[in-house]
Amino acid sequence: MCMRIIIIIIMIALGGSVSAFAQWTLDDCITYAQEHNIQLKKQANAIESQKLSLENAKYQRLPDLNASASETFSFGRGLTSDNTYTNKSTSSTGFYLNTSVPLFTGMRITNEVKMQKLNLQAAVADLEKAREDIALSVAQYYIQAVYGNELRGIAQRQIAIDSMQRERIAAMVECGKASRAELAQQEAALAQSRLTATQADNDYSIALLNLSQLLELPTPEGFAIAMPAERDMEKVIAPLPSPEDIFGKALLVRPSISAAKIRIDGAERSISVAKSALYPQLSLSGSLGTNYYKTAGEYAESFGTQLKNKFSQGIGINLSIPLFNRFQTRNNIRAARIEHSNRMLDLDEKKKALYKEIQTVYYNTVAAESKYRSSMASLKSSEEAYTLMREKYENGKANITEFNEAKNNMLKAESDLMRAKYEYMYQKSLVDFYSGEQLRI
Repeated sequence: MCMRIIIIIIMIALGGSVSAFAQWTLDDCITYAQEHNIQLKKQANAIESQKLSLENAKYQRLPDLNASASETFSFGRGLTSDNTYTNKSTSSTGFYLNTSVPLFTGMRITNEVKMQKLNLQAAVADLEKAREDIALSVAQYYIQAVYGNELRGIAQRQIAIDSMQRERIAAMVECGKASRAELAQQEAALAQSRLTATQADNDYSIALLNLSQLLELPTPEGFAIAMPAERDMEKVIAPLPSPEDIFGKALLVRPSISAAKIRIDGAERSISVAKSALYPQLSLSGSLGTNYYKTAGEYAESFGTQLKNKFSQGIGINLSIPLFNRFQTRNNIRAARIEHSNRMLDLDEKKKALYKEIQTVYYNTVAAESKYRSSMASLKSSEEAYTLMREKYENGKANITEFNEAKNNMLKAESDLMRAKYEYMYQKSLVDFYSGEQLRI
């Protein structure tokens, strides 16, 4: 599969179309779509952005370092270097280096790091949810294309039957055993069959176009899908677990639920971050500095000598105790608690939505199984009716209209069976998917 994808990418890069020999399986389509979908790429970028936010939170523990320089000119009465005042212009040059490191921040940094880790986990779960959504969409379009291809085969079989019947009636006309009206009627039936086949080809082409667009392919030309392997439907059809059992498994594996739970934990950390502003803040600081000072008209030591002699170092402990900040901290805590409540509601909402989805899939699968079995019985009856009508027609006991009606009923029953078959396979794959299994048709 990987080699096929590589070949296709190379051909696209060279400006060519997708080669017809590369028949794509469902897994191929899902893999390609997940690698090239623009929304998934944006989600991946969101993860990278969240990684940067986590790094920023961790780096708050590191000391900062700032350098500065100043040049000041004073005119008029001012303070001189010997701490006297004079009406002379002065100038000073200063160089400074400062650093500080947090010692205690009310656990703000620790909780921010944990919160950003949770946000990163939630972003990863969001990406997985988006990948699943793409896979489901691809499977839906893929099954439509598969069904469209099956209809093409049925349409071709209908043409074959009508063509043989047309040749048979033509020979009977030559022998005087059938009228030209019967021949004309059969030729009209053959023309209708060819029209049906053309429509089936067009529908199949549209299905391939829709699928190729979902895959972000530049062109559908040459794009073809591999038909699923034939499977014994009696083995495929199996008793379904209850919606409650499926839901119980889905809660453990669905990324949308995981993301919602993670965001609840993140909201709890956000409350702790807001509460950290209630505690004193303690930091350690250090500084280096020197300056040069010159009074106009007076002697001053050289620039280098002053910088050396006035070089100073300092270290300090800074304690900040919050007393009153216009209720900002209180309101920040309340806002964080409201956000936590919203995250709890989001989880409940996602659980309810998931259960509704599972219920819909479950009952659609039950209905699809019933429809498949009914279609099987209908096809069997239609085939028997067609066989009997063909014998009656060949023995002159039925007319061409009755024969064509029986034939059309049989082919319609075959088409209905194909639709019911793939509808069941798709719905059953969704049941397995929600239970934590890989999506497959």
